Amino acid sequence: MKYGGMVEMIIVMNPKCSEREVKAVENELTKQGLGVNLSQGSTFCIIGVVGETRIIDPDKILSFDGVDKILKVEEPFKKANRLFKPEDTIVNVDGTLVGGNHLGIMAGPCSVESEEQIIEIAKSIKESGANFLRGGAFKPRTSPYSFQGLELEGLKLLKVAKKETGLPIVTEIMSTKYIDEFVNNVDVIQVGARNMQNFDLLKELGKTNKPILLKRGLSATIEEWLMSAEYIMAGGNENIILCERGIRTYETYTRNTLDLSAIPVVKKKSHLPVIVDPSHAAGYWYLVEPLAKAAIAAGADGLMIEVHNDPQHALSDGQQSLKPALFDKVMKKVKVLAEIEGKTL
Repeated sequence: MKYGGMVEMIIVMNPKCSEREVKAVENELTKQGLGVNLSQGSTFCIIGVVGETRIIDPDKILSFDGVDKILKVEEPFKKANRLFKPEDTIVNVDGTLVGGNHLGIMAGPCSVESEEQIIEIAKSIKESGANFLRGGAFKPRTSPYSFQGLELEGLKLLKVAKKETGLPIVTEIMSTKYIDEFVNNVDVIQVGARNMQNFDLLKELGKTNKPILLKRGLSATIEEWLMSAEYIMAGGNENIILCERGIRTYETYTRNTLDLSAIPVVKKKSHLPVIVDPSHAAGYWYLVEPLAKAAIAAGADGLMIEVHNDPQHALSDGQQSLKPALFDKVMKKVKVLAEIEGKTL
């Protein structure tokens, strides 16, 4: 039986334990009014304990057949914690996988501008090896006078591009009032940096089973980022892809500072896949290639790269967008690095 709530303690069972041995431990815990979350794979069997774990007698639990050890979960994030799920989470987006040995390449314009534009870019990025189409329909802009996106019309155009290419759609949600539209029309729902701690939005997304791309906030710590993932997972949705997109520092030569160290840290602390957005991290097109290569070398599970067929006239972020020909060149190098890292598209 599974319960919601915060996992405070983990009981590590022997990988070869029997179903009867697992059930005996679960029965002992539920008898004490505690909830259990069973996580089982080919090489592990873990029981997460939910509730007032101070009442547990560790020696008694260790006396049960099949119990190897008991661990206290110190970090505030529980479901996202690698202690609870040692194996990498692989997010399945209608057959396209992200995580483990599977690389997700999400490419496309910052903003959807027209049907011709989005279809042309979608076709070119697919030819270069991208397996997702990203494009902004709703745009959170610093200035209220900047282009805010085509909104629902933009979603329709993304669907047209998907029909033409077969590429799954990744786009950003801004408000809870559009959740039904996104669930019905989008393959991966992106939560942008500015909404990373929009807890009402995170809770509602937790009630869906749609894959969620969760970007790190502009000044968020790794723990805060993982706690935002925890909000979604606590609602029942564990299909989460994390995205490092640069954080705000004192540096002014780049738009943000790409925190490459976040990749191995997240890999150690969590089982969730993590990709990198070098476009927003750098803010300039000529920095995208070196940062993309560095991200793959650091172990990222994918990239999100802005591509535009006419960046000089783009309605947003043209200065950090690659032209299709340059994206193709970058992808050739990324594929070589991905092979070295044991990842495939």
